[in-house]
Amino acid sequence: MTPEALAATQAAYFGATGLWPLVHLRSFQAVTGPKHDRWLVLTVGALVCAVAAALALAAVDGVGRSDLVLAVGAALALLLVDVVFTARRVIARIYLGDAAIEAALIGAWLAV
Repeated sequence: MTPEALAATQAAYFGATGLWPLVHLRSFQAVTGPKHDRWLVLTVGALVCAVAAALALAAVDGVGRSDLVLAVGAALALLLVDVVFTARRVIARIYLGDAAIEAALIGAWLAV
């Protein structure tokens, strides 16, 4: 896979997962569990969408070092949040599925 194809793949995944709570918070919470601070869910969704937009642009214009740092850094941050807060029983175990996808993205970037 080329870096640009990987950037497009991550952009699509981040776009979908970032938009979901923004578009339909009720269904997002039905899958991931109720949230006390809804504003925080919306903020994270918006930030994940911003990363998706940057990666989509990199997929078209070519992936540079800063794009690589953004892609891996965002995936690593989300993976750590998923694992740590699932272990602390703050968030639902469904987030471990996202952690696995984030780990796969990191692995793919390291392979590219």
